[in-house]
Amino acid sequence: MPATKAQPKEMLPIVDKPAIQYIVEEAVQSGIEDILIITGRNKRSIEDHFDRSVELEQNLQSKGKHELLKEIQTIADMANIHYIRQKEPLGLGHAVLSARHFIGDEPFAVLLGDDIMVSEKPALQQDRRLSGIQNNSHRRSDCRRGRCLEIRDHSDIHAKK
Repeated sequence: MPATKAQPKEMLPIVDKPAIQYIVEEAVQSGIEDILIITGRNKRSIEDHFDRSVELEQNLQSKGKHELLKEIQTIADMANIHYIRQKEPLGLGHAVLSARHFIGDEPFAVLLGDDIMVSEKPALQQDRRLSGIQNNSHRRSDCRRGRCLEIRDHSDIHAKK
C-alpha cells in the first residue's frame, strides 16, 4: 500500500520533518505571517502538526527534554495558520479559488511541496518581479480533469471543468 494511503503526502518526512513544515518555514522566512492551508478529507494530521500538544509538551517537560520541547513549541508558534477545507478534490485552481474570501485583494503566494530546492535565500525572496500563475503546459484534453484555469481578468479566475 502506498504511504500516502495512510497519511497525507504533505506529512511525509523529508529527513527529520514533514514536507509541509519546510513549506511553512520558507513562508515565514519570507515574511509571511498569516498562512492558509487548504486541506481535504483525511488531512487532519496537518492541522494537528501545527497545533499545540499539551500532553506531549507536559511529557517532555517532566522528562527534562527541554530542547525537544522548545522545538515542538516553535512549530506551533511560527505563524498564524488558518485552514479551509476543500470539499472535493477538484485541483489546484479550485483550491486557490476556495481561498478567495480569505485572501481578498491582498497579494498571495501558492507554495507546494512538490519540488525541493536548497537555497540560503527563500525562493519567494529571490526575485520579487516574478508574479502571476506558473503555467505548466497541459494538453487541451486535460482541461476536463480540472487541470486548467480560464482567466478572463484578474478578478475573474475560474477552474475549468
